[in-house]
Parts: sequence; structure tokens; C-alpha cells
Amino acid sequence: MLTRRDLVQLGAATAALGVAGPMTRAVAQQRLTQEDILRFEPVGQVTLLHFTDMHAQLVPVHFREPSVNIGVGEVAGLPPHLVGPHLLQAFGVAAGSAEAYALTSGDFAALAKGYGKVGGVDRMATLVKAIRAERPGRVLLLDGGDTWQGSYTSAVTKGADMVRVAKALGVEGMTGHWEFTYGAERVKELAGQLGFPFLAGNVKDTGFGDPVFDGETIVERGGLRIGLIGQAFPYTPVANPRWLIPEWSFGIEEDKLRARVEALRGKGVDLIVLLSHNGFDVDRKLASRVSGIDVILTGHTHDALPAAVRVADTLLVASGSHGKFLSRLDLDVQDRKLKAFRFRLMPIFADAIRPDAEMATLVKEIRAPHEATLSTVLARTESLLYRRGNFNGTFDDVICQALLSERDAEIALSPGFRWGASLLPGQDITTEDVHNQTSITYPAAYRTEMKGSFLREILEDVADNLFNSDPYYQQGGDMVRVGGLSYAIDVGAPMGRRISEMTVLRTGKPVDPAASYVVSGWASVNEGTQGPAVSEVVSAYLRSARTVRVEPNRHVRVTGADPRGVMG
Repeated sequence: MLTRRDLVQLGAATAALGVAGPMTRAVAQQRLTQEDILRFEPVGQVTLLHFTDMHAQLVPVHFREPSVNIGVGEVAGLPPHLVGPHLLQAFGVAAGSAEAYALTSGDFAALAKGYGKVGGVDRMATLVKAIRAERPGRVLLLDGGDTWQGSYTSAVTKGADMVRVAKALGVEGMTGHWEFTYGAERVKELAGQLGFPFLAGNVKDTGFGDPVFDGETIVERGGLRIGLIGQAFPYTPVANPRWLIPEWSFGIEEDKLRARVEALRGKGVDLIVLLSHNGFDVDRKLASRVSGIDVILTGHTHDALPAAVRVADTLLVASGSHGKFLSRLDLDVQDRKLKAFRFRLMPIFADAIRPDAEMATLVKEIRAPHEATLSTVLARTESLLYRRGNFNGTFDDVICQALLSERDAEIALSPGFRWGASLLPGQDITTEDVHNQTSITYPAAYRTEMKGSFLREILEDVADNLFNSDPYYQQGGDMVRVGGLSYAIDVGAPMGRRISEMTVLRTGKPVDPAASYVVSGWASVNEGTQGPAVSEVVSAYLRSARTVRVEPNRHVRVTGADPRGVMG
């Protein structure tokens, strides 16, 4: 387990192992070029390239990192639970630099105007091809999952657009999470079209316990035999609808993973890599309990860290989300042991990287039939709109206001999804932007009555998923977003005692446990939920509003949080 002392010593320790840390201040304070982003001194026999949580973003976007990322228990104040200046100080990143813009939320709107958008699979393709040309026969490109969902085109093609992109990019292995929300048959169909392994060793048939997908494969690169294991999100049937995958079970399954590692070692592999969608804190605990894994390429929690984190004898790599970063990890392996490594989290600044012509053509082909819909302007924002963070983001507030207004509700509930691009003040809000926040296979915006006691139970349950001190019990995303309601939360309190001071904003009165309230929400995991698609609800609200201005949300009062995980 990484301690605070480990964090303080991180710079010296990683330097001794040959790690490339953040860009120098002299470089970071100017506009980066493609050559700057690619600059890297190779080491060892093999290069791992990793991206995760792309959420079907084909073109460049703005994406604001969280200003609230609270760690609890032993991980409080440790990466990735550092935001703003705390994160910059921990990793030696200059404020106002290109890397600071990529990694934090501070001065985001102002810095975005200078540094521009991030991501775009045509830019990622340029980096991948350049590194492969530099290191022929030594590069392995891996996708950590949450790739097929999160956009309009992925929704209408049921993930087929992203399969085409992955094949063109040359991905060589992936695992999954949101992929499973297309349903069991569609997932198997798409996995069969990939041309590379869909690895999910922790997914099995509930009837006979048979594996649904391969759990591992052996790949040769740079003269090394690499044992690659895939771990899908272990709580998929809890966080997402079970009825979409009724005959599959998931789990962390430490014992089976340990046996898989031992079996691969018995086959004489030189290196073991876990391609994981567990989430960072789950993988940190896993690394402390399962020996023999050299590298964990982690995903799910969307964390972006500019250095690899060592836990026991395992390196953890967190590569961000939305196609914003590509991680490069060079490894020197001698006598089946990791001797040295060098790491870089490469920010994909769209204005600095030349688009790859082949991939740009494919993206244009995918989007062309839908361009009129994607570019339809619904409204204009005067505020910075974003989602990512433990509590309500401003785009979440817009969604909640739409649910309150269009569904004539007293209280709105919106899921704490981590995906969704950001919009700068003065930008148009298009249909594409709405779908970047709402495109799922169970989008019905319900309208129902809930007892006050049940509302509190919902908040308590989600809070425990997020703030349980044992990472193995953290089963969901961020905190459920609320509209028309205020509350206080003590993140350090025990289960069932975190939520207090619940107040209905319309009346200014405390929530009565025995009273019923009209509630609208979306993304219910219950089969047969009725209501219009949330994208239709939000679009109708935006057309009516025409201009959006979101005031700072002061309706959630947070106590008990480590200050290093809270900015402002």
C-alpha cells in the first residue's frame, strides 16, 4: 500500500528507477508541439501503450478534470485523490502550464482558450504510428474498456463505430464495462468482430460457471513473452442493468486471478500485465494482495496520473479518459523481473498533433450520415459546463433542471456518471453535446413518487458505494446528482449516517420521511422503466431556455473530506 511517505519520496524513487516524470517547466510553459509530446528516451525491450474510458469520443473535445476527488480511509490524500494545486505540487507540475491544464480544473476556461481541445482518435493514431515506427516489433497497444458507449454515433450503431476505429488504430487487446450495456448477444457479436482478444476472465456463466470470454493471452514483443490478463468491471450487474446480461456474473475473484498469474508464470512468461477496469483504488488493494503482477493498466475511475505508482512490486498506470491521454510505459525486463521502466502520460492536444489521414477519413465516414443531427444547435451556454467530480457538475445541474421543468417534478435525480465532455462559456450546445452526456441503452426519464425516507436511503446507498473505506465495496460512479434538493454529507461517517439536513428547495422545508415527493430521474436499472429518453427531455428544455447560465451549486454541504481532494 502506498503511504504518504511514499508519495513524498516518489520523485526520488522513480528517478532511481529510470522514470520520466512530468514535462519540464520550460517546456510546459509554451505551446507544445507534436515532437514535444512524443519526446521520450526509450528503455528496455517493450513499450506498452494504453488508453481507457474513451466513451466513444471520436473527435477532439474539452474535458475538465475534477475539482473534487475525495479519498477515504488509507487512501485519503494519495493519488489519485489529489486535485488542483495539491496534485500539481505532488508531481512537480507548473501552474498554468500545458500539463496543469490537462491534469487539473484550475483556470480551466481561460487555459482552454490557449491550449485548445484534447483527444480525437485521428490524433491518437498519429502518436501510435510514430511510436510503432520508432520501436518496431516492441509496441503493444491496449484498450482498458468503456470504449463503445458515450456518443450519438455509438448509440445508433450499437458500438459498431468504435469497433471499426479500434481495428484501424491497431488495438491488440481490450476489456470492458459499459460495453456490456448493449446486451449479452451484441457484446459477443462485436467482440467476435474485433480481430483481437476481448479479455474478461472474471465474467462467467451463472448456470455452470463456464467462462464467457478468454481471461488471458500470451503475446510476444521485443523478445519477451508477455502474459496479458483482462479484468472487466467487477460490479457491472450492480452499477448497470442486470436484465441486459441476465446469465453472466462478475466479480473481483482474487483467488482465480492469483491462479491465473501462477499458471502464466508456470508457462515461462517474462512479464505479466493486468488490463483492468476495476478502478484505481480497487487495483491498488489488489496489487497489495495478489503478487506476481508486474503492471496494472487501470481504468474505470477516469484518473489521469503523470507518473506510474508502485504498490509492492506492481506498477499502476492511470491513463485518464475521453481519448485525452495516451500512456507510454517502456519496460526493461531481465531474468523475468522488471529492472527499470520509463513512463509518460502524453496529453493529446488536438491543435499540436497532425491528424492521421487514414483515421480522419474513417471518422468522417462514420459521422457523415449523422452530421445534420450532431450539429443541431439547441441553446448557448454562458457558463462552463462539465460533469466530472464527486458531486454535481454544472452539466448535471442542467440535466436536473430539465427533469424538474419538463417532467413537472419537485426533485430530480441524475446518475453520477463520470463520462461527458465539457463546454466553455460562449459555446453553442448541440444535439451531439447532449448525447455526450446521456447516450445509454436505458435512457428513460421516469416520473414517480418517492417517500422522503426512500430518498434518504438512495443517497446513503450511493454515498457508501463512493466513500466506503474498503475499495472492494465501492461499486459505482460518483455521487448521485440532485435537483430541487439540498443536503449535507459527512464522507467520513459510517454507512447510514452520512446524509443529513435534507431540504426541499421549492418549499424550504426539511424532507419528511413519511411524505411523498414527485421525483424525476433517468438511467434506472429496473427493466421496463417508462418515460421519454432523457436526451429528448434535455433537448426540449434547452430549446425553450435558448441561453443557459448555471449559478454555483451550494446545495450540497460536504464535511469530513481530506482537503487535498477538494479544490475551492
